[in-house]
Amino acid sequence: MKLKDALEKNQFIVTSEVQSPVEDDPEKLIQNLQLIRGRVDGVSVSEIEIDGVVGDTIKTCDLLKKSKFDPIYQTTTRQKNRLQLQKDLINAHEAGIENLLVFTEDYRLTGDSLQEMMFFHVDAGKLSSVLDHLKEGHTVEGDALPEKTEFLLGSGVESSWGKNVPDLEMKEMEEMTKIGTGYFLTTPVFNLDSFEKFIKNVNTFGVPVIAEVLIIRTAGMGQFLNRHMKPGLVPDWVIKKLSQAPEKQKASIEIFADIVSGLKDLCQGVHIISIGGEQRLRQYLDAAKLK
Repeated sequence: MKLKDALEKNQFIVTSEVQSPVEDDPEKLIQNLQLIRGRVDGVSVSEIEIDGVVGDTIKTCDLLKKSKFDPIYQTTTRQKNRLQLQKDLINAHEAGIENLLVFTEDYRLTGDSLQEMMFFHVDAGKLSSVLDHLKEGHTVEGDALPEKTEFLLGSGVESSWGKNVPDLEMKEMEEMTKIGTGYFLTTPVFNLDSFEKFIKNVNTFGVPVIAEVLIIRTAGMGQFLNRHMKPGLVPDWVIKKLSQAPEKQKASIEIFADIVSGLKDLCQGVHIISIGGEQRLRQYLDAAKLK
Protein backbone atom coordinates (compact mmCIF):
# COMPACT_ATOMS: atom_id res chain seq x y z
CA MET A 1 0.00 0.00 0.00
CA LYS A 2 1.22 3.49 -0.83
CA LEU A 3 1.91 6.04 1.89
CA LYS A 4 -0.93 8.26 0.68
CA ASP A 5 -3.43 5.40 0.85
CA ALA A 6 -2.28 4.36 4.32
CA LEU A 7 -2.70 7.92 5.59
CA GLU A 8 -6.17 8.23 4.07
CA LYS A 9 -7.21 4.96 5.74
CA ASN A 10 -5.95 6.27 9.08
CA GLN A 11 -3.55 3.35 9.52
CA PHE A 12 -0.55 3.48 11.83
CA ILE A 13 2.21 4.54 9.45
CA VAL A 14 5.68 3.02 9.38
CA THR A 15 8.33 4.72 7.27
CA SER A 16 12.09 4.58 7.33
CA GLU A 17 14.93 6.74 6.12
CA VAL A 18 18.14 6.07 4.22
CA GLN A 19 20.88 8.26 2.83
CA SER A 20 21.72 8.14 -0.84
CA PRO A 21 25.19 6.54 -1.08
CA VAL A 22 27.99 8.85 -2.18
CA GLU A 23 30.59 6.24 -3.12
CA ASP A 24 28.81 2.87 -2.88
CA ASP A 25 26.30 1.59 -5.42
CA PRO A 26 22.71 2.32 -4.31
CA GLU A 27 21.74 -1.21 -5.29
CA LYS A 28 23.61 -2.54 -2.24
CA LEU A 29 21.47 -0.32 -0.04
CA ILE A 30 18.29 -1.55 -1.72
CA GLN A 31 19.40 -5.13 -1.17
CA ASN A 32 19.69 -4.50 2.59
CA LEU A 33 16.12 -3.19 2.60
CA GLN A 34 14.61 -6.27 0.94
CA LEU A 35 14.13 -7.87 4.36
CA ILE A 36 11.52 -5.24 5.27
CA ARG A 37 9.75 -4.93 1.93
CA GLY A 38 6.01 -4.87 2.54
CA ARG A 39 6.48 -3.81 6.15
CA VAL A 40 7.04 -0.08 5.61
CA ASP A 41 4.69 2.39 3.94
CA GLY A 42 7.50 4.48 2.54
CA VAL A 43 11.26 4.98 2.51
CA SER A 44 12.61 8.52 2.45
CA VAL A 45 15.94 9.31 0.85
CA SER A 46 17.82 12.27 2.27
CA GLU A 47 20.23 14.41 0.30
CA ILE A 48 23.83 14.15 1.42
CA GLU A 49 27.05 15.83 0.38
CA ILE A 50 30.54 14.68 1.46
CA ASP A 51 33.61 16.62 0.38
CA GLY A 52 31.69 18.20 -2.49
CA VAL A 53 30.33 14.88 -3.76
CA VAL A 54 26.54 14.61 -3.74
CA GLY A 55 24.64 11.33 -3.54
CA ASP A 56 22.16 10.65 -6.34
CA THR A 57 18.89 10.92 -4.41
CA ILE A 58 16.66 10.61 -7.48
CA LYS A 59 18.44 7.45 -8.65
CA THR A 60 18.08 5.88 -5.21
CA CYS A 61 14.37 6.75 -5.15
CA ASP A 62 13.98 5.27 -8.63
CA LEU A 63 15.65 2.01 -7.52
CA LEU A 64 13.39 1.88 -4.47
CA LYS A 65 10.32 2.25 -6.67
CA LYS A 66 11.52 -0.52 -9.00
CA SER A 67 12.04 -2.71 -5.92
CA LYS A 68 8.38 -2.17 -4.89
CA PHE A 69 9.00 0.42 -2.16
CA ASP A 70 7.14 3.74 -2.06
CA PRO A 71 10.01 6.28 -2.18
CA ILE A 72 9.88 9.66 -0.45
CA TYR A 73 12.08 12.37 -1.96
CA GLN A 74 13.49 14.33 0.98
CA THR A 75 14.89 17.80 0.49
CA THR A 76 15.50 21.13 2.17
CA THR A 77 14.62 24.60 0.93
CA ARG A 78 17.19 26.74 2.75
CA GLN A 79 20.02 26.35 0.23
CA LYS A 80 17.88 26.32 -2.92
CA ASN A 81 16.25 29.08 -4.92
CA ARG A 82 12.94 28.53 -6.69
CA LEU A 83 14.52 27.37 -9.95
CA GLN A 84 16.75 24.81 -8.21
CA LEU A 85 13.85 23.50 -6.16
CA GLN A 86 11.66 23.34 -9.25
CA LYS A 87 14.28 21.42 -11.22
CA ASP A 88 14.64 18.82 -8.46
CA LEU A 89 10.89 18.34 -8.11
CA ILE A 90 10.39 17.97 -11.87
CA ASN A 91 13.17 15.36 -11.97
CA ALA A 92 11.55 13.55 -9.04
CA HIS A 93 8.18 13.54 -10.79
CA GLU A 94 9.70 12.23 -14.01
CA ALA A 95 11.18 9.34 -11.98
CA GLY A 96 7.69 8.46 -10.77
CA ILE A 97 8.18 9.76 -7.22
CA GLU A 98 4.88 10.79 -5.60
CA ASN A 99 6.02 11.74 -2.07
CA LEU A 100 7.89 14.84 -0.98
CA LEU A 101 9.31 15.49 2.49
CA VAL A 102 10.57 19.02 3.09
CA PHE A 103 12.73 20.36 5.92
CA THR A 104 14.32 23.68 6.58
CA GLU A 105 17.86 23.65 7.94
CA ASP A 106 18.45 21.52 11.07
CA TYR A 107 15.14 19.66 10.59
CA ARG A 108 13.06 22.45 12.02
CA LEU A 109 10.38 24.78 10.79
CA THR A 110 11.80 27.71 12.68
CA GLY A 111 13.71 28.95 15.68
CA ASP A 112 13.17 31.75 18.18
CA SER A 113 15.12 34.53 16.49
CA LEU A 114 13.82 37.14 14.07
CA GLN A 115 16.28 35.84 11.47
CA GLU A 116 14.86 32.31 11.77
CA MET A 117 11.32 33.66 11.46
CA MET A 118 12.27 35.47 8.26
CA PHE A 119 13.94 32.35 6.89
CA PHE A 120 10.79 30.35 7.53
CA HIS A 121 8.53 32.76 5.68
CA VAL A 122 10.92 32.93 2.72
CA ASP A 123 11.19 29.13 2.58
CA ALA A 124 7.47 28.56 2.96
CA GLY A 125 6.68 31.09 0.25
CA LYS A 126 9.30 29.61 -2.08
CA LEU A 127 7.96 26.09 -1.61
CA SER A 128 4.35 27.16 -2.02
CA SER A 129 5.11 29.08 -5.20
CA VAL A 130 6.89 26.16 -6.88
CA LEU A 131 4.28 23.59 -5.85
CA ASP A 132 1.41 25.81 -7.01
CA HIS A 133 2.98 26.31 -10.44
CA LEU A 134 3.67 22.60 -10.89
CA LYS A 135 0.10 21.71 -9.90
CA GLU A 136 -1.16 24.08 -12.59
CA GLY A 137 1.08 22.43 -15.20
CA HIS A 138 3.68 25.12 -15.82
CA THR A 139 7.01 26.33 -14.47
CA VAL A 140 7.60 29.43 -12.39
CA GLU A 141 8.90 31.03 -15.62
CA GLY A 142 5.55 30.33 -17.30
CA ASP A 143 6.61 27.46 -19.57
CA ALA A 144 4.09 24.66 -20.05
CA LEU A 145 4.93 21.23 -18.60
CA PRO A 146 3.93 17.90 -20.22
CA GLU A 147 1.55 17.26 -17.32
CA LYS A 148 0.46 18.64 -13.99
CA THR A 149 2.65 17.61 -11.07
CA GLU A 150 1.49 17.05 -7.50
CA PHE A 151 3.12 15.39 -4.49
CA LEU A 152 2.00 14.12 -1.12
CA LEU A 153 3.76 16.74 1.00
CA GLY A 154 5.26 16.02 4.40
CA SER A 155 6.74 18.80 6.55
CA GLY A 156 9.38 18.59 9.26
CA VAL A 157 8.47 20.06 12.65
CA GLU A 158 10.30 20.55 15.96
CA SER A 159 8.58 18.45 18.64
CA SER A 160 10.45 19.38 21.82
CA TRP A 161 8.30 22.34 22.85
CA GLY A 162 6.33 20.46 25.50
CA LYS A 163 3.43 22.46 26.91
CA ASN A 164 4.93 25.84 26.00
CA VAL A 165 4.40 25.81 22.25
CA PRO A 166 5.01 29.41 21.14
CA ASP A 167 2.10 31.06 19.37
CA LEU A 168 4.34 32.08 16.48
CA GLU A 169 5.49 28.53 15.81
CA MET A 170 1.89 27.33 15.93
CA LYS A 171 1.08 29.91 13.28
CA GLU A 172 3.92 28.60 11.15
CA MET A 173 2.54 25.07 11.38
CA GLU A 174 -0.82 26.52 10.39
CA GLU A 175 0.86 28.12 7.37
CA MET A 176 2.33 24.77 6.31
CA THR A 177 -1.15 23.26 6.64
CA LYS A 178 -2.48 25.91 4.25
CA ILE A 179 0.27 25.03 1.76
CA GLY A 180 -1.11 21.50 1.72
CA THR A 181 0.96 19.49 4.17
CA GLY A 182 -0.37 15.94 4.29
CA TYR A 183 1.47 15.10 7.51
CA PHE A 184 3.98 16.52 9.96
CA LEU A 185 7.15 14.59 10.73
CA THR A 186 8.70 15.38 14.09
CA THR A 187 12.26 15.46 15.31
CA PRO A 188 13.40 12.34 17.25
CA VAL A 189 11.19 11.42 20.20
CA PHE A 190 12.52 9.95 23.44
CA ASN A 191 10.37 11.65 26.10
CA LEU A 192 6.80 10.40 25.70
CA ASP A 193 5.34 12.75 28.33
CA SER A 194 6.72 15.81 26.57
CA PHE A 195 5.58 14.47 23.20
CA GLU A 196 2.04 13.93 24.50
CA LYS A 197 1.86 17.60 25.50
CA PHE A 198 3.09 18.58 22.04
CA ILE A 199 0.43 16.41 20.38
CA LYS A 200 -2.36 17.99 22.41
CA ASN A 201 -1.30 21.41 21.14
CA VAL A 202 -1.03 20.51 17.46
CA ASN A 203 -4.06 18.22 17.12
CA THR A 204 -6.11 21.31 16.30
CA PHE A 205 -4.61 21.33 12.78
CA GLY A 206 -6.22 18.01 11.88
CA VAL A 207 -3.01 16.91 10.15
CA PRO A 208 -1.50 13.47 10.93
CA VAL A 209 1.69 13.53 13.00
CA ILE A 210 4.40 10.92 12.44
CA ALA A 211 7.06 10.66 15.14
CA GLU A 212 10.68 10.19 14.24
CA VAL A 213 12.35 7.38 16.20
CA LEU A 214 16.13 7.18 16.24
CA ILE A 215 17.73 3.77 16.68
CA ILE A 216 20.67 4.09 19.06
CA ARG A 217 22.79 0.93 19.02
CA THR A 218 25.57 1.85 21.47
CA ALA A 219 26.33 4.43 24.15
CA GLY A 220 29.17 5.74 21.99
CA MET A 221 26.76 6.32 19.13
CA GLY A 222 24.49 8.39 21.38
CA GLN A 223 27.42 10.43 22.67
CA PHE A 224 28.65 11.05 19.13
CA LEU A 225 25.24 12.34 18.02
CA ASN A 226 25.07 14.65 21.03
CA ARG A 227 28.50 16.09 20.19
CA HIS A 228 28.17 16.42 16.44
CA MET A 229 24.46 16.60 15.61
CA LYS A 230 22.59 18.29 18.45
CA PRO A 231 23.47 18.64 22.16
CA GLY A 232 21.08 16.64 24.32
CA LEU A 233 19.52 14.86 21.34
CA VAL A 234 20.03 11.43 22.95
CA PRO A 235 19.03 11.56 26.65
CA ASP A 236 21.30 10.36 29.44
CA TRP A 237 19.03 7.45 30.38
CA VAL A 238 19.43 5.93 26.90
CA ILE A 239 23.22 6.27 26.98
CA LYS A 240 23.36 4.87 30.52
CA LYS A 241 21.23 1.84 29.69
CA LEU A 242 23.31 1.01 26.64
CA SER A 243 26.63 1.48 28.45
CA GLN A 244 25.58 -0.85 31.28
CA ALA A 245 23.85 -3.50 29.19
CA PRO A 246 25.75 -6.79 28.73
CA GLU A 247 23.92 -7.25 25.39
CA LYS A 248 23.94 -3.93 23.52
CA GLN A 249 21.73 -5.14 20.66
CA LYS A 250 19.06 -6.41 23.04
CA ALA A 251 19.07 -3.16 25.02
CA SER A 252 18.88 -1.09 21.83
CA ILE A 253 15.87 -3.07 20.61
CA GLU A 254 14.15 -2.75 24.00
CA ILE A 255 14.56 1.03 24.01
CA PHE A 256 13.15 1.25 20.48
CA ALA A 257 10.21 -1.07 21.20
CA ASP A 258 9.26 0.77 24.40
CA ILE A 259 9.25 4.15 22.65
CA VAL A 260 7.20 2.86 19.72
CA SER A 261 4.72 1.16 22.07
CA GLY A 262 4.05 4.49 23.77
CA LEU A 263 3.76 6.35 20.48
CA LYS A 264 1.06 4.04 19.11
CA ASP A 265 -1.51 5.73 21.36
CA LEU A 266 -0.30 9.26 20.67
CA CYS A 267 0.23 9.77 16.94
CA GLN A 268 -0.39 8.23 13.53
CA GLY A 269 2.95 6.62 12.84
CA VAL A 270 6.70 6.35 13.24
CA HIS A 271 9.56 7.29 10.96
CA ILE A 272 12.57 5.11 11.76
CA ILE A 273 16.13 6.39 11.44
CA SER A 274 18.49 3.41 11.52
CA ILE A 275 21.74 5.29 10.68
CA GLY A 276 23.29 2.61 8.52
CA GLY A 277 21.65 -0.34 10.27
CA GLU A 278 19.19 -1.25 7.51
CA GLN A 279 20.17 -4.92 7.53
CA ARG A 280 19.07 -5.20 11.20
CA LEU A 281 15.89 -3.17 10.89
CA ARG A 282 13.67 -6.26 10.69
CA GLN A 283 14.57 -7.23 14.27
CA TYR A 284 13.43 -3.83 15.53
CA LEU A 285 10.16 -4.03 13.59
CA ASP A 286 9.51 -7.49 15.02
CA ALA A 287 10.13 -6.37 18.61
CA ALA A 288 7.85 -3.35 18.26
CA LYS A 289 5.15 -5.42 16.50
CA LEU A 290 5.16 -3.15 13.47
CA LYS A 291 3.47 -4.54 10.34
